[in-house]
Formats: sequence, C-alpha cells, structure tokens
Amino acid sequence: MSGELKKVLGAGQRVTGQRRLLLDIIRKAPGHLDADELYRLAREKNPRLSLSTVYRTLRLFKRLGLVEELHFEEEHHHYEEHPSQEHYHLVCLKCGSVTEFESAHIPALKKEVARAFRYKVKGAEIHLSGYCPTCRRA
Repeated sequence: MSGELKKVLGAGQRVTGQRRLLLDIIRKAPGHLDADELYRLAREKNPRLSLSTVYRTLRLFKRLGLVEELHFEEEHHHYEEHPSQEHYHLVCLKCGSVTEFESAHIPALKKEVARAFRYKVKGAEIHLSGYCPTCRRA
C-alpha cells in the first residue's frame, strides 16, 4: 500500500505512518466511519495521533479521490474508500445503520434526468432513509 499511496499523493506529499494507518483502517472498516470512530480506532494503534490530524488527512484523501465523504441524516460526515463502482445507501433513522445497495434502475434515471435538463450526468449520490427491519420489529 505504501507505493500505491505514494503514487496517489504525488510530489510534495509525504507518505507518513499516520496516513498509511488511517487509509488502512478506512479500507478494512466493515461500515462507514465518521471522523470520531476513525480517530478512536487509529488511537488504539497510535496513541499519539491527534483528532486534527485525522481531519486534515480526511480532507487530503477526499481531495485526492481516495475516500468519499457521505452526508446522511446526521450532522457529521461518514467516510468510505472511494468505491470502484457506483453504489447507493439505505440509512436507518433509528439505529443509524447504513446498507449499501445497487440498482439497475439508476442508469435509466440518470439518462432521463440528463435528457430532461440537458446535463451530462457523471455520477449519482443517492441515499434513502427509513427504518431497517430490526428497528421496525422493535
């Protein structure tokens, strides 16, 4: 990963242990982490890491296209590794769980919207909110 990260960071950006650690945690995370969760997980491996370093690194990773910043129904952002293919999210309003999904209907929707508004649509960021099966049963 170090060589890959160096290539993405480009000239003038150092590949630090903290950056490697944060990207590794994001890549291995089973879900979508917010900055505080990422900070907590990273501090388990590097107690000297600061929250401001996490935020600066997330901004850098976002600018470089390594991560996506997701805006759900909460006041903070979530982060995931930049996906290799477009996908969408279901967000539970009660427990906050996030479920990724794909849909064959989205390409047709993008074409329809592009035609109607004369846009060249390059991507879609869709999240649907509601209540997951567990919260609906409770």
